[in-house]
Amino acid sequence: MSLHCIDTSAWIEITHAGLNAPRFSELLTKPGTIITSTISIYEISRYTTRVAGEEASADFIRFIQQYTISPVSTEIAELAAAIAPKHKLAMADSLIYATALLHKATLWTQDGDFEGLPNVKYLPKKKS
Repeated sequence: MSLHCIDTSAWIEITHAGLNAPRFSELLTKPGTIITSTISIYEISRYTTRVAGEEASADFIRFIQQYTISPVSTEIAELAAAIAPKHKLAMADSLIYATALLHKATLWTQDGDFEGLPNVKYLPKKKS
């Protein structure tokens, strides 16, 4: 069974009905295969509260609880610190990428900062 780590940008695309939402949403039909970093939950909650309100953010938090949430462990933090300069990733992105790598998961994203990295499935953001 393959594991899939859904990045913040992909979750936002799913929850806000972006043009790539159907492709990312296909992953959600595979129970037990989805992991998400707590960093993504922070980023999505902050974004959703700003654009859709606190109730929508709370709805998202309830929804995502059905999937595996990976906290930032010491091991993830250490790996993130090591890979951030190598791949020129910001702190949040390096923590999310480290989460995927340590879980041997494919990172699904539309964030261009991850384009071309190993174990990443990058879908360019579609403009309407």
